[in-house]
Amino acid sequence: MFQTKITEMFGIQYPIIVGTMMHIARAEMVAAASNAGALGILASAIFQNQEEFREEIKKIRGLTDKPFAVNLNLFPAMRPIDNREYLEVIFKEGIRIVETSGYRAPEELAKDLKEHGVTLVHKCVGVRYALKAQSVGVDAVTVVGFENGGAVGALDITTLCLVPRVVDSVKIPVIGGGGVADGRGFLAVLALGAQGVIMGTPFLVAEECPIHPCLKRALIEATELDTMILMRSIQNSYRAWVNEASKKVAELEKAQAGLEEIVQAGAAEKTKRMIQEGDLNAGVISCGQGIGLVKKNHAHERHHRRDRPSGGRAAPKTRGHLTMLSSWRQGLALIKRKPASY
Repeated sequence: MFQTKITEMFGIQYPIIVGTMMHIARAEMVAAASNAGALGILASAIFQNQEEFREEIKKIRGLTDKPFAVNLNLFPAMRPIDNREYLEVIFKEGIRIVETSGYRAPEELAKDLKEHGVTLVHKCVGVRYALKAQSVGVDAVTVVGFENGGAVGALDITTLCLVPRVVDSVKIPVIGGGGVADGRGFLAVLALGAQGVIMGTPFLVAEECPIHPCLKRALIEATELDTMILMRSIQNSYRAWVNEASKKVAELEKAQAGLEEIVQAGAAEKTKRMIQEGDLNAGVISCGQGIGLVKKNHAHERHHRRDRPSGGRAAPKTRGHLTMLSSWRQGLALIKRKPASY
């Protein structure tokens, strides 16, 4: 029913891409997304060396035989990233889909990727960036609006305005996102002309997402008002969940603190501690405004839940399929409803 140029290009069942999330998009999460019919993306920047990266790819292949992608990070980073090292592994392991994301088009990577037959997607936040990506030979472009969790750029264009502008401006398929958290948003982005939809924030509370249960519960209780833009003062704007750590970063920026002090306040090691140990104020985590739509009754399946058939005996639990993916299907019912009268 939802066959699009993106499902054909990636060989996936649904035109849904589960967004790359640092420290989270590892083998289990990626494989669960792909097993559910979407496209999971492995975050290469998590890994310190080629061997760790290679082992994670092999782990994914042990969990799924479905297509998945690898993300190459083009954003500024405290740890220098040499994407050429990741490319060597990508080519040797036969990865077929690569996503790049950052403030520049993947000019220095595109030629090698295309020569190796890799499908290349670039993620950005504006028409001119999408056009630049198209000019260097990417196969598709992903654009996310200002509602997005994580990097939002400096243009502050909302999804509703950005996606159709890009669709009208480029000749390649467009994947759209930013604030999409259920089936209604999924259908809306397709209606804007996108061939695929990228979502990240709603999957933070999926059972397979490797973050602490305390953090999942806090995110479920959050509303669309519980995010804020950080790092704008250092030209690295991104949207995060509001907690004490993110407030501290904002205070430092307001006080015109130095680069190192601001970056250290939002350091990756602190975020990892929050994710792993459940200390809700330890670090900063990316989160979009769509979090207000992520509610327990339709978006969060607890680890100990068991569906019971009519016979009363607990049904075996299906492993390796992203539980949150079912939430987008709710919007499909809207198609069958009688249009409202005005």
